[in-house]
Amino acid sequence: MAGQAYERLCPAIGIHLLDYDLFRAPEHAQQALWCFEMRDADTPSVRLGDELQLNLVELRKADRLPNLPPALRAWITLFEHWQEEQRMSQITDEPVRRAYEKLKTLSQDEEARRLAFVRERALHDEATLLLEAREDGREEGLEAGHDAAMREAAANMIRRTELDDAAIAAITGLDTAVVADLRRRV
Repeated sequence: MAGQAYERLCPAIGIHLLDYDLFRAPEHAQQALWCFEMRDADTPSVRLGDELQLNLVELRKADRLPNLPPALRAWITLFEHWQEEQRMSQITDEPVRRAYEKLKTLSQDEEARRLAFVRERALHDEATLLLEAREDGREEGLEAGHDAAMREAAANMIRRTELDDAAIAAITGLDTAVVADLRRRV
């Protein structure tokens, strides 16, 4: 969040799934998982820490490697072979099975894919707005400030999401009638 003290910042860890072999040199043929960190160019022993990390998975290469942990092997199979029913039927890792079932359901219906995207975006917006409202409430330290922050969060949810009044009321703690009144004014 903008303006936070550095001690409160969460690490930024990127996981990038590549559908090609990025590092093709013979000496890299047996490595498909890469973790890059920020280091000083002049003094490589000094690194930024775990706060910024870029992880690459070369899926095609990983799919060919024999000694991957079973859970990672299952995820790679999902990413590389999710349209191959026979191959996917051999997966026993439960989180991967659930992801596969959800993927099959979503991929069958274009409207379901659109709704899943809208819902996911709305959930992220809700979480962000609620966190901002709570932070505002803590900073104010006053009930009136908290109520105003909840009203502002509700107004933002009305503008940015497809949530109904009851859901917004449940998230913000406001009365449904208050949310309905906000909706009429937004």
